Amino acid sequence: MNRFVLTRTALAALLLVLLAGCAGHGGADDDDEAPEVKGTVLVTTAAPVSQAFHDTIQVWGIAVGDPHRASTVSLGHGGQVVGVAAATGQSVQRGQVLLRVAPDPVARNAFLQAQSALDLAAGEFKRTQQMAAQHLATQSQVATARKALDDAKAGVEAQRALGGGTAQETIDAPSDGVVTALNVNLGDRFQAGTALLTFAPSHALVARLGAQPEDGARLKAGMPVDVQSTYGSDETLHGRLDVVGHAIDAQTHLLPLQAELPPDAGDVLVSGAAVQANIETTNYTAWALPRNAVLHDDKGDYVFIVDHDHAKRVDVTLKHPQGDTVGVQGALDGKMRVIVLGNYELDEGDAVREQQESSK
Repeated sequence: MNRFVLTRTALAALLLVLLAGCAGHGGADDDDEAPEVKGTVLVTTAAPVSQAFHDTIQVWGIAVGDPHRASTVSLGHGGQVVGVAAATGQSVQRGQVLLRVAPDPVARNAFLQAQSALDLAAGEFKRTQQMAAQHLATQSQVATARKALDDAKAGVEAQRALGGGTAQETIDAPSDGVVTALNVNLGDRFQAGTALLTFAPSHALVARLGAQPEDGARLKAGMPVDVQSTYGSDETLHGRLDVVGHAIDAQTHLLPLQAELPPDAGDVLVSGAAVQANIETTNYTAWALPRNAVLHDDKGDYVFIVDHDHAKRVDVTLKHPQGDTVGVQGALDGKMRVIVLGNYELDEGDAVREQQESSK
């Protein structure tokens, strides 16, 4: 009986020893593997691609009529505005009535007097010819009457040119375009040569822009310009930088620029419309990377690459920061694997493991 109890006790002790040994061995294995799992970061990578980039300068301004093609409408005589059929900024078609003008009363009276003198000279010439046929007038008298008639005709034409020939005349649009300024109102009297309105053809728009003064050194005439309406259509107009100012505008404190727009710009913009533009400047070659790949700290911009399953820092210069794909310059090549996702939690030398894309 005692022997049986001792045997059961010994077996239980032996089982506890074996379990303790197994537990100790399993714990040692877990301790060896834990650091490896905990210290490895799962990352996504991309290969840098050499690509051509260009710097851009963003500017703002308005679309206006080309001053070299815009025209000022005036008359060679005075008068009074009796009808206004246009407004500043209005788009008009060729031949459309813009203003109705009554001639100056003095000019109208002078024309009527000239017309009366012409009628008198014509009658006198006819009578002189009849008298000459009856040998009652000499050829010298006929010549004098003919000259008087010619002078009377010239007088009428002169008064007609001065605006007295009609009771009312119209000023029409010379072509499709925009009335950029209307300088008179209904009922106004004006003198000869007064600028009544200014007109810009619809195919003659330019963009007047303003750039930050520090960007002036990088701007030159002839650079490509992409222009868009600030509040209207998203359509891009491809133009060319025409004028680069050399003095800061006193009101805007910006460097004045002017860009030539394509002939069909009038289909998208109207004179006075606010625009924004991107001016392409220097072209260069850089490494194209996803934006998330580039990090920044006190030392500057940098990326992490995979080097023997560890993260290695490579300092870069961010040359083209716009867009989802940025351009950097640095000690990279097309065979490197640049870490795109997971890089924010990395330090130099950390173990990494690239995430494999699942096959579709």
